[in-house]
Amino acid sequence: MGASKGAYGVAAVLAVAGIVTLGKGAFHVDPPDPRFAGMWALQHIPDGSALPASPPLRVDIADAGVHAEVMPVGQNPDGTVEVPPFSRASYAGWYQYGPAPGVRGAAVVLGHVDDTHGAAAFYKLGTVTRGDEVNVTRKDGSVGVFEVDAVEKVPKTRFPTDRVYGSVRYAGLRLVTCGGRFDRTAHSYVDNVIVYAHLTGSHRAKRQSI
Repeated sequence: MGASKGAYGVAAVLAVAGIVTLGKGAFHVDPPDPRFAGMWALQHIPDGSALPASPPLRVDIADAGVHAEVMPVGQNPDGTVEVPPFSRASYAGWYQYGPAPGVRGAAVVLGHVDDTHGAAAFYKLGTVTRGDEVNVTRKDGSVGVFEVDAVEKVPKTRFPTDRVYGSVRYAGLRLVTCGGRFDRTAHSYVDNVIVYAHLTGSHRAKRQSI
């Protein structure tokens, strides 16, 4: 489930090329832009608690209307980071060679903003604001509760690799999608929207009634 720091580092270096196709511009309307907030807070996050490693199954941000099942993703043959196929655009992808959400380190989950049919897993990620709660349901039956520290939109040409994939001592979470204007010549959105969060607690997942 995990990988060496070296493997994670290689993926981080190549991450920019791996996340440039997280949408197809199907809506003909630019997705919501984040309200820039809280980047300074990334310097003041306590180490806090952490959870044992367990793969994520679902991510929910109730305040933003983000609800997506999660599948593991790895690396493409060229070393770039995989994303969920467009046939499963409603899923987010957890980079399985990095930390799992809840474990110390920066867990990275990527999702499409749209596909040829409309909104995809992270279409509403740009509406997330600092202080929002992110719930990550994990395979072991626990739900990691995260608080959003910062949200940013950055040009893909200046993707903050170190800030997203870099080592941290707390249990961090990074959610990544596309944003900004859709470049119809390049067939890609010009920006990335990134949500940064840290673990604040956990609880057992509620059992689904039959």
